[in-house]
Amino acid sequence: MKKIILASSIASLLLMGCSSTNSTQSLKDVNWKYSRDLPTPKGYEKQIGVAGPLAGNIGDYIVVAGGANFPHKSVLEGGPKVTYSDLYLMKQTNKGLELIKHTQLPKEIGYGTAISTENGIYYIGGTHQKGISNEILYLTLNKDKTDIEINKIGELPFDYHSGVAVLKDNNIYIVTGRQNGQNSKNFYKYDLATNKTSELKMFPGTERSQSIGQILNNGKEDLLYVFGGGTGIAFTDGYAYNFNKNTWEKVQDVKLGTKDISVLGANSIKLNINEMMVIGGFNKEIWDDANLKLGGLKGEELAKYKNSYFTKDPQDFNWNQDMLVYNAKDNTWKSAGKVPFLAPCGEGLVKIDNKIYSINGEIKPGVRSEKIYVGTIEN
Repeated sequence: MKKIILASSIASLLLMGCSSTNSTQSLKDVNWKYSRDLPTPKGYEKQIGVAGPLAGNIGDYIVVAGGANFPHKSVLEGGPKVTYSDLYLMKQTNKGLELIKHTQLPKEIGYGTAISTENGIYYIGGTHQKGISNEILYLTLNKDKTDIEINKIGELPFDYHSGVAVLKDNNIYIVTGRQNGQNSKNFYKYDLATNKTSELKMFPGTERSQSIGQILNNGKEDLLYVFGGGTGIAFTDGYAYNFNKNTWEKVQDVKLGTKDISVLGANSIKLNINEMMVIGGFNKEIWDDANLKLGGLKGEELAKYKNSYFTKDPQDFNWNQDMLVYNAKDNTWKSAGKVPFLAPCGEGLVKIDNKIYSINGEIKPGVRSEKIYVGTIEN
């Protein structure tokens, strides 16, 4: 049975970092295969996939919760977006990814930021059916490892979703995203021991949401790396934050060779202390053009463009298929090959030991995939 607890301090629960990140693991190849569909949400006859779910792991257990889709009518037909409260506890077994428990959260969640640790998952902000959250939740396994317990451990002084949040030294660092309803470059530190929020050096790029970020070591020290995101246009720039100096510095933009790559809508995992992997990302040229025309055209021209745009095949949107790897020590990007499935945006991405789980996500505007894929890292 799940429970909701308001905790004033959880210092005794903290474990900095996730056990699934190997400090020396180096990627050579990833072998992907289909694992299973996400189970059907309560009250529905089938699962059509979600974008923006909570996705994380507690040891060998995977938690997927919430997310949103358009179950009644398509975006073109004016269908409403529905956010879910379903929570799925799963575990990898010899027979595949097994569902342990399907339960319900107290309310719907989507597009917040999940941070996995050995003992639990932090979930910061997010949207729900009636608004945007400023809550920080902590999800743990019960003693029998058969269900999830949910603790509300604090509140931010602003609501938040679709940004970057990381955990370091008992603090959650939150930057970019939608803060109080606006694309932001504000940067905050939330102290888990005192429940106090303090403002840090502002992000140097343009205000944005849907950036990606990880704490990586550049060979000298741990820095927070933040890349991409967007507003009406997709950004490809990158910056690193120095925790000791409270300063930002410019790092390599997201690119392969001379080609800039948008990671707007993508997700990332930490491969090792120096490297992160990014999967997904809207195509910059198509995204920028669509935002311009959807916001500028009127009447019949707008209707004609919408019909053409939203009825295209997923492949026509040319979303990023490359498994992008950024190395902080070398300040370089490379491709580790392409995913053998439709490039997802807003998918859940979880790493446990040498396995990567890509969970659902959008495969074209307004359309999701219900599939979960597992990739095995070959070293």
